[in-house]
Amino acid sequence: MTTTEAKAGRKEWIGLAVLILPVLLVAMDITVLYFAVPSISADLQPSGTQQLWMMDVYGFVLAGLLITMGGLGDRIGRRKLLIIGTVLFGAASVACAFSTSPEMLIASRALQGIGGATLMPSTLGLIRNMFHDPKQRRKAVAVWSVGLSAGAGLGPVVSGLMLSSFHWGSIFLVNIPIMVLLLVLAPVLIPEYRSPNLGKFDLLGGALSLTAVLSIIWGLKEIAVHHTYAIPGAVIAVGLILGTFFIRRQATHSDPMIDLTLFRNRGFGPSITCNLVCFFGMIGFGIFSTQYLMEVLRMKPLEAALWTLAAPVIVSFVAPIAAIVAQKTRPAYIIAAGFAVAASGFLLITQVTTEHNIPLVITAIVLSGVGIAVVLSIVTDMVVATAPAERAGGVSALLQTAQELGGALGIAVLGSIGAGFFGPAMDKTIPAGLPEGTLEAARQTLGGAHDVALKLPQAQGDNLFRVAQEAFVTAMHPAAITAAVVVLSAAVAALIFLRHIKNTPEVSAEDAYSVENTTETKDLVTA
Repeated sequence: MTTTEAKAGRKEWIGLAVLILPVLLVAMDITVLYFAVPSISADLQPSGTQQLWMMDVYGFVLAGLLITMGGLGDRIGRRKLLIIGTVLFGAASVACAFSTSPEMLIASRALQGIGGATLMPSTLGLIRNMFHDPKQRRKAVAVWSVGLSAGAGLGPVVSGLMLSSFHWGSIFLVNIPIMVLLLVLAPVLIPEYRSPNLGKFDLLGGALSLTAVLSIIWGLKEIAVHHTYAIPGAVIAVGLILGTFFIRRQATHSDPMIDLTLFRNRGFGPSITCNLVCFFGMIGFGIFSTQYLMEVLRMKPLEAALWTLAAPVIVSFVAPIAAIVAQKTRPAYIIAAGFAVAASGFLLITQVTTEHNIPLVITAIVLSGVGIAVVLSIVTDMVVATAPAERAGGVSALLQTAQELGGALGIAVLGSIGAGFFGPAMDKTIPAGLPEGTLEAARQTLGGAHDVALKLPQAQGDNLFRVAQEAFVTAMHPAAITAAVVVLSAAVAALIFLRHIKNTPEVSAEDAYSVENTTETKDLVTA
């Protein structure tokens, strides 16, 4: 098949716009609860544990089921799975909106996670089938990456806008018109694809992947939230053991969900790792930037959300440009440059103080966001291009599972570093004369210090919270330096391990991302 014969037409590009709709919604619903928790808590009266599960269960289930659903879509049809996921996600959104108890909301959010897990690998897998030309596929993947970034950024904005005028359930009901539109347009504009060569679905493999990923992500989040290591560490160890069994099963099963021979391609594993690092920095440091805007600069939720939209807006222009540059520049150089830009943003954070310097803060957020988005668009295309057409869903799911693991790892590592510096900084400057029993709560987190301050006389409370703000900024700096070191290390690794990958914009899709003088890898690359 020549490049000319493989060109996508108007129908495919309109179909891409339809595929971006679920990407936006799934990403948006990860962050949509950030500002709605106070309203939900006032209405449903959840316990502290229930409140955490309301926030986290969606992401847990989503991450755990991605590989399972990706493999299932390859077998039953990716468009069919997309439509099933659309119905499930829409129904779960309605259930969330009208939840009358914490238990009902947690269960409904879990159902949303199942729906999201069916949607995400289907979208990227279908893009692989709709765009065979390397140049067009890069642009399509760049648009997909922009949709992912924009969705995460839009979640808090939509939440803030809806909560300013409507009941908290409205943040879920906004999904319904888009779900209906997707159900109408998908059968018309998106072609079906199912692999004729794959056998029965591996139920045991699916169970192993689900429990392994859930165990690891739960353990990492517990470490980040509670700063306890014994039980979460043991659960992570169990997850790693189950993950090892899953990999061994994939290596020996006659019809695996993940074709491990793809890792013989020297660019496949490093691309997955770069993808993980992207979300380590983006999600891991996102908790600091959000808290800084709202708790240190004292912005209202909607104002903070609107400022953070600067990054996805600029990304929408930069990501397509990166796809064009990739036609003439080796991917390793673009990836290294993207990570370097992200590192400059993280390092700029070290210059931030408690003073109201919005240009400095937003510049840092934009630099880190744009740099990561450039890397994300390039490595996503590299992974999708490497995948055989019949396994694109499973490979897409593997890519997205790495994203979820990277985000959880970032929250655990950077959050622990922040907590490790926040407490000692508070110990050095905390005001004397606090009521007995409040000192420990005030030195745990900035939010905890704020809660304590509200219960004190105004002058004493203001003094305590000001000290806590300064301690938070002090703790944010080493976390930013750590993020910068991680992404710079990834930049160096990309130059070392991906330097052999050529930019091949004019060759046929079957030869895209071929490796110089590497016959083994050429046999494996079927994109």
